[in-house]
Amino acid sequence: MATKFADGEAGGTTTNAQADDSPLIYRTKLPVRIWHWINAWSIFVMLMSGMMIFNAHPQLYWGQYGANLDHPWLVIGNRGTSGFLSVAGIEIPTTGFLGYAQNTANAFPPLVTIPSSYSLAGARQWHFFFAWVLLISATLFMIYNIVSGHLWRDLALNREERSIRHLWHDIKDHARLRFPTGDAARAYNPLQKIAYLGVLFVLIPVVILTGCTMSPTLNAAFPWLAEMFGGRPSARSIHFLCAAGFAAFIVVHLLAVLLAGPLNELRSIITGWYRLPKERVK
Repeated sequence: MATKFADGEAGGTTTNAQADDSPLIYRTKLPVRIWHWINAWSIFVMLMSGMMIFNAHPQLYWGQYGANLDHPWLVIGNRGTSGFLSVAGIEIPTTGFLGYAQNTANAFPPLVTIPSSYSLAGARQWHFFFAWVLLISATLFMIYNIVSGHLWRDLALNREERSIRHLWHDIKDHARLRFPTGDAARAYNPLQKIAYLGVLFVLIPVVILTGCTMSPTLNAAFPWLAEMFGGRPSARSIHFLCAAGFAAFIVVHLLAVLLAGPLNELRSIITGWYRLPKERVK
């Protein structure tokens, strides 16, 4: 999850074509770079180990109960060598991708799971360890955001950015692959702010809380968790949807990095230094 800073704080995106005389600025502070890579590895490992855990019971439910005889809202399964995805009763053939792939009859194939061979116990060990890594790193990063003022200065949307007109303009620019240039690239654009705030204040907290709800020990110690999410099966469904949200964020983020200029973006998130794109000729 790349973050963008100029003069030690916020920044934007760029294009592949960079003029030699474009200013090189220090954009991404060290705490942000450290959190980016810890967060990235934690999410990747948790997604892959989570898919192996899901393979143990590839069905999702809403409500207080969820078992083989209950009616699931999502199923990833197979009939022999034919895989399928069923969502709310609508079935989609997924042979070769989900349900049956790589000659295995698991919901998710070995290529995208940790461990690659079926092991529920092994997957849980990977998942729980990196869940703690995510929790600790997210907590420390939030403290940094508040103490440094980064949260209010660079992530909060100002009045103009909250307007429908401004947001719609930003959406149209992104759809046309018109990324910010010049001084505009020094600050987060509204869509970036919304995406990062969504990760920090929605996806991470909810995925942690729903994960705690599915723990029998924590569930017994804090029964209000299950009540808050409408039952452990509902918590598992919400946990899965949050994981899907993380996966979607990663895909969009990586595409944006590729389109914006991967070498310049990688330099920024590794060294902190970023070359500002030249102003676009209007």
